[in-house]
Amino acid sequence: QVQLVESGGGLVQAGNSLRLSCAASGRTFSTISMGWFRQAPGKEREFVVAFDRSGVNIYYADSVKGRFTISRDNAKNTVSLQMNSLKPEDTAVYYCAARTRRGSVYSSELYDFWGQGTQVTVSS
Repeated sequence: QVQLVESGGGLVQAGNSLRLSCAASGRTFSTISMGWFRQAPGKEREFVVAFDRSGVNIYYADSVKGRFTISRDNAKNTVSLQMNSLKPEDTAVYYCAARTRRGSVYSSELYDFWGQGTQVTVSS
C-alpha cells in the first residue's frame, strides 16, 4: 500500500555530514506519521527520530539530539534526515518507516511500512 525508497547513505569521516532522503508512494494518506530507525551489525533496530500524529512535534533519540534533523516535503512526498557531526557509533543501516497505527512514536511495532535501508558508515 505504501512504498518507501531511501537514498543518500555513504561513507564519511567523523565530524562530517550526510543527508538521507525517503521517497514515499502509494496510499500515503493512510499513514499517521513518518520516522527513521537504524540498525548496526549485531544490534537491534533502534529509534532515531519521528514526527507525532500532528506532524508538528518531533521526537529525537538522546543519542542524536542536536546533531540530526528530520524534515518533510509534503508536495514531493519525501522525508529527509540531515545528519551532522557524525560519529563512528552512528554507523548503521538507516530505515525510513511509516506508521499507520496510534501509539508511541518510539515503537517500531507500530510502523507497518519500511524502506529497504541505506548504509551509513562513519570512519574515525
